[in-house]
Amino acid sequence: MRLPYLTIIALTTIASIALTACHDLPEMPDNPSDPASNFDQLWTILDEHYCFFAQKDVDWDEVYKLYSIRVSPEMSQEELFDVCAAMLDELQDGHTNLSAPFNTSYYRAWWSDYPQNYDQRLVEQHYFNFNYRSVGGIDYGMLPQNIGYVRYPSFSYAIGESNLDYVLAYCATASGLIIDIRDNGGGSMSNVGTLVSRFISTPTPAGYIMHKTGPGHDDFSEPFAYSYNPAAEGRIRWSKPVVVLVNRSTYSAANNFVSVMRQLPQVSIVGARTGGGSGMPFNSELSNGWGVRFSACSVLDTEGRSTEAGIDPSPGCAVDLDAMQALEGRDSMLDFAINLLLK
Repeated sequence: MRLPYLTIIALTTIASIALTACHDLPEMPDNPSDPASNFDQLWTILDEHYCFFAQKDVDWDEVYKLYSIRVSPEMSQEELFDVCAAMLDELQDGHTNLSAPFNTSYYRAWWSDYPQNYDQRLVEQHYFNFNYRSVGGIDYGMLPQNIGYVRYPSFSYAIGESNLDYVLAYCATASGLIIDIRDNGGGSMSNVGTLVSRFISTPTPAGYIMHKTGPGHDDFSEPFAYSYNPAAEGRIRWSKPVVVLVNRSTYSAANNFVSVMRQLPQVSIVGARTGGGSGMPFNSELSNGWGVRFSACSVLDTEGRSTEAGIDPSPGCAVDLDAMQALEGRDSMLDFAINLLLK
């Protein structure tokens, strides 16, 4: 049975409680630095709490067989770290990290195998001559074509309601608005709701969240629906056409923002497939003191689909940054967005 719409904050709290209570972690070994014990702890923590085994099509038991034979009692902590990091890379998940005093593992191929498709200076210099406004982590201005432009580089930057009022009021005469979140690696989901609220007029379904309820790979709760409310009365809302500019490095909370915005009738998603990262991270610790962070709570779109693998642009709106045009001071992706709004 589905619960009524809940706020994302409440759902996150529920998920956190469930994750810490659903199964005991491996017992501490007599020697906290024992390589085999720490390797087994890491594998078990992921085995019982990671949420994307089905989407990743990973046989975690086979992964154990492959990497456990590389662990030996005499290996150094650095050598153990390299084996553990390589094992985690099998998940191909940018939310999965192992942290030691000397290194932090990070799966970079989720974005490094793709074109960057963004050049900050190209936009700042050739479209604004460095004459743009900045407030609360947001850069904004008006393009010559009477198009508003908003650059939000990270959902880690808190969005002030008054700041948003000033930004949207400044762009009020524009015929359309571009929200550029290329290279936005995510941040706080609460900031997603704050920004989305300026583009909706009624409570809007945003998706579903499922948390682990047990150690099995398929032990999940029923999907809980959550929604976003429009901005409070008196706040400025935007109802004219919007383009959201994305690239492969649009990830995590930024990916979630795209998932919500793409369902709005006045919004087009332009650029390249996003990086995904739809799982809410969870933190645990090994007996040797290393921290591990991984996706442990799945967030689905409004149709109940995972966006972990990324989100495609709107039909007919896929475009990359043309290197030759960039040499001439043109951002082909931004130009595409401008022309789309002018139509």
